[in-house]
Amino acid sequence: MTADLFAAALRHDRAIVMAGLVAVILLAWTYLLLGAGIEMEAMDMGGGQMMMMAPEWTPGYAAIIFAMWAIMMVAMMLPGAAPTILLVAKVMRERASAGGAVPGTAALFVLGYVLVWTGFSLAATLLQWGLDRSGLLTDRMAAGSSVFAGAILLAAGLYQWTPLKEACLRHCRSPLDFLLYHWREGAWGAAWSGVRHGLFCLGCCWMLMGLLFVGGLMNALWIGGIALLVLIEKTIPWGGRVVARATGIALAAAGAAMLVAGA
Repeated sequence: MTADLFAAALRHDRAIVMAGLVAVILLAWTYLLLGAGIEMEAMDMGGGQMMMMAPEWTPGYAAIIFAMWAIMMVAMMLPGAAPTILLVAKVMRERASAGGAVPGTAALFVLGYVLVWTGFSLAATLLQWGLDRSGLLTDRMAAGSSVFAGAILLAAGLYQWTPLKEACLRHCRSPLDFLLYHWREGAWGAAWSGVRHGLFCLGCCWMLMGLLFVGGLMNALWIGGIALLVLIEKTIPWGGRVVARATGIALAAAGAAMLVAGA
């Protein structure tokens, strides 16, 4: 009877964590699909033609762009991290029943994970500001030339084949191995473990995030396609590796073709 009650409690706990993750992801995607709080400005081009332009960079606009990046990373990266988060919640629930776990450990793990991508979002915001100031981005927040877009595609494709990409991806695909070899005890340990997992995911996916500048940061279909690729790579042990390598070839080929055409 006790074993049945414990099993039921574990299923209930897993359902709560999963529901929370799904709710956060759905809210993030809803925010992005509604425009991420960015109001494009209309510019009269003459002859009755209007062109939508991004606002000028101000502290307020920079804060909106940072929020867009941070929420976009939550929407794109949490689905792939869900298996590890669920495993942490399950293990901590079992340990809590024996009085050996810090309350809120899973939440601290997620906080550490999100902190890494928040830092990345700040760097991405600064990069976007620099690219915009240099005239390398269009008003749709996409690469303004085929040479720039081709360089990003080529770099992303080549990175798919690097040992660093493979090593980081291996950690992301193996939640149990990550907990066995990289888990740290205590509240700070849980948060630091989340940071470590986030760093592995960052090492795996940072160049794929660069592809957002190719299709445009306001292109929901492009964002969704990259998010799906990340999810496949991180959750399918063997198929994900094949997809990562095949995607690398396709991206590099497309990038090289664009560079040749733009030369």
